[in-house]
Amino acid sequence: MGLFSLTKEIAVDLGTANTIIIHNDKIVIDEPSIVALESKTGKLIAVGARAREMQGKVHEGIHTVRPLRDGVIADFNAAELMIRGMIKKVGSKNHWFSPSLRMVVCVPSGSTEVEIRAVRDSSEHANGRDVYMIYEPMAAALGIGLDILAPEGNMIVDIGGGTTEIAVISLGGIVSNKSIRIAGDDLTEDIMEHMRRAHNMRVGERTAELIKINVGSALTELENPPEPFIVHGPSQSTSLPMEVAVTYQEVCHCIEKSITKIEAAVLSALENTPPELFADIVKNGVYLAGGGALLRGLDKRLRDKIGIEFHVAEDPLHAVAKGTGVALKNIKLFKFLKR
Repeated sequence: MGLFSLTKEIAVDLGTANTIIIHNDKIVIDEPSIVALESKTGKLIAVGARAREMQGKVHEGIHTVRPLRDGVIADFNAAELMIRGMIKKVGSKNHWFSPSLRMVVCVPSGSTEVEIRAVRDSSEHANGRDVYMIYEPMAAALGIGLDILAPEGNMIVDIGGGTTEIAVISLGGIVSNKSIRIAGDDLTEDIMEHMRRAHNMRVGERTAELIKINVGSALTELENPPEPFIVHGPSQSTSLPMEVAVTYQEVCHCIEKSITKIEAAVLSALENTPPELFADIVKNGVYLAGGGALLRGLDKRLRDKIGIEFHVAEDPLHAVAKGTGVALKNIKLFKFLKR
């Protein structure tokens, strides 16, 4: 190997909401997928958490960009700058050269070839020499600890920021899958719209996200209900300051349509599942991963609606990233990785 390694290995969960990078089996980056750029030159000013702090607070000389929308790259240049910036934070002990990268990157299972190519190109431009792709549900299954190579059916529902990925996995492949562009971002938009309509209050994306985290619920009756969340913001009509206490029941009603669409997608994926694998799923249950899995009462709601047990992954936010890290260590074993 010599005195230093010429190749650095990293696993990247390139998410709509957050980007997570794993290096040497450790999560070294877990930051929002956002960049702050100079408006005139397009030069990178900040990436990740620092850029998120600037969101909604910038002047005309700076603008913030979320490079991914609905799980895929919407702004190629910003995505490349973000990936470079995140990788730079991982750092190299040797300052004389930048090592080439072997990367495994996560993509939604519903991605087109063009969308996959955009992710690959961005990764290669960020110094990726060997770039492999893994579909999100497969990564989530690995991160949860399931044996994806076994002749047994396992069902994953991964609710991220931009997409909800539903897949039945058996023998190292996806047998049945459904990818819908209804996920965490849509719930946030539902809350923003509700605050405008019901309370005549303007709230930004960050505030709506806080409402979702603090009082988000898929059920109107919870065993351990959260306290109402106090929101401060301007009135739409007068621009005077307002204070509103938002309850979990209120949030449940305003995100109802989006949750119903996720339910329908889960049922659709089950309809296309072969009977033998369906029997395995009934026995093993369905696994929920992604930030959306943390929505209060979602597992119970799906269980009551579909009649199958739903299990929330131990660490739903990092399940996909951890699975991508497992894939990185087993590149030769896992034939389903795309190059």
